[in-house]
Amino acid sequence: MTTSTGTDAGLVAAEDVLLFVNAAITATGQREFRSSAYQQQLSLDFLHEYVRVNYRRVYAASLALDINDHNAARIVLGLLENAADASAGEKRTEGRLIAARLAKLPPQRVYRLFRELRAAKVNNRRTRAIMRDWLAARPDPAHDAVKYRSGLKAAARHAHLRLDGSGELGDFLFRPRPGYRNQLLDAWRRAHYAQGAAEELPFTVAEGFAARRGVKREAFLERMAPRMTRLERLRTLTQRTGAGDAPLPADVDLTVMPLTRLALFVLSLGFEARSAHREKLTGALRTAARRAAGPHAGSWGRVAAVLDDSYSSSGSGEKRRRPLAVALACHFLLEALAAPGSYTPLWTSERTDPLLVRPWGPTPLGFRVLDALEHGPDRLVIVSDGWDNAPPGLAGEVLRIWRTRLDPDRHTAVVHVNPVYDADAFDVRRLSPSVPTAGVRDAEDLPALVELAGFAEGRTGAAALYAYLDRQVARFVGDEGAGAAS
Repeated sequence: MTTSTGTDAGLVAAEDVLLFVNAAITATGQREFRSSAYQQQLSLDFLHEYVRVNYRRVYAASLALDINDHNAARIVLGLLENAADASAGEKRTEGRLIAARLAKLPPQRVYRLFRELRAAKVNNRRTRAIMRDWLAARPDPAHDAVKYRSGLKAAARHAHLRLDGSGELGDFLFRPRPGYRNQLLDAWRRAHYAQGAAEELPFTVAEGFAARRGVKREAFLERMAPRMTRLERLRTLTQRTGAGDAPLPADVDLTVMPLTRLALFVLSLGFEARSAHREKLTGALRTAARRAAGPHAGSWGRVAAVLDDSYSSSGSGEKRRRPLAVALACHFLLEALAAPGSYTPLWTSERTDPLLVRPWGPTPLGFRVLDALEHGPDRLVIVSDGWDNAPPGLAGEVLRIWRTRLDPDRHTAVVHVNPVYDADAFDVRRLSPSVPTAGVRDAEDLPALVELAGFAEGRTGAAALYAYLDRQVARFVGDEGAGAAS
């Protein structure tokens, strides 16, 4: 039999875990609309240290969740930097989680992590093995040597790695030769004195050579377009085609883009471009949403959504329009998750055209929640930073009365997903204690986050939360017996 003290301790632990997961999903240490980068970093520093010391196994298990890349790299650094605190069994599980997570991280993020490990003087056998195995799995070492030269060089020195059998890659990094058999390595060498050779390099590398030589940007982009990745073509779209209202180029396939990233791109276009290409943009968003919904498509019944497009959804200089992009992406995803013809979107600005939303005005969440509940949905999803200010606190009071008096049996499932980390509260801002809140960074993670948010209601208990984390770890590392968080 569990004592009340044990139960209370379990609930506190579960609350701490959910607090950290929300932060690890939303916070990136960058400036937000209402807090500076310093406040964000200070808040994250405390949370990482607190959870690593008190719940190390849960801290490691977080790598299996849909946390953002910034916090995933911080967790890996924290685990490797404090290896002495873990048992042999924990180290084995951590090693597998770290390897699986590094395989999913962008290479530039991993190389930055390796440089941080070197700066922290973390050079134990496990760290060297992790670095060696990750580098050995890279598909094109020569491409890495050219594009991430300083990162690969630092990793090779720190882990004492032999990069290839022929020694050509090692010579390229440490002992330059007059020529290389590998075409990419030799193109980098020739690019220092032959302008045409730079165009054989990856775009970001060639970009540096062009800038140093004073090559006109427009001419350079036109020549490099065939060698750009899809994201590079999108990033340079306005520079290649003119203003934000210019036609979309034919070389960009929007339908294969991730949903939230596509929403960010759509919001970067001017209103005229969005209107002119309405059919193409809407079709791409719906295709991405159906792909993100997967087997959940059409299974959520009647869905109502309150979507925040108030002025604070403009984000910050580092995260421009990110909160609004998450709301736009959630709109199309919820449309795909709802039963056909059973979706009701309600924007705080009362706009009805999702393709033309913009950050504007106050945040009257309370009135929009009332409007949504009048439709009698099976599920209500609120996508907002939680700063209900027109009038302040109305949404929380509406939700409290709804839960305690009008719908105590919970016929309508209500969840609040928040794309903005509140540094002062060490969590995402909540609307009401009676409604679960989860942090969200990418709309694609919404189905998993709704499940995770259910633990915040306190009805399932800490044991169920830890069992959920165990399942996620087992799925992530491909071993049903992992059991990292129990």
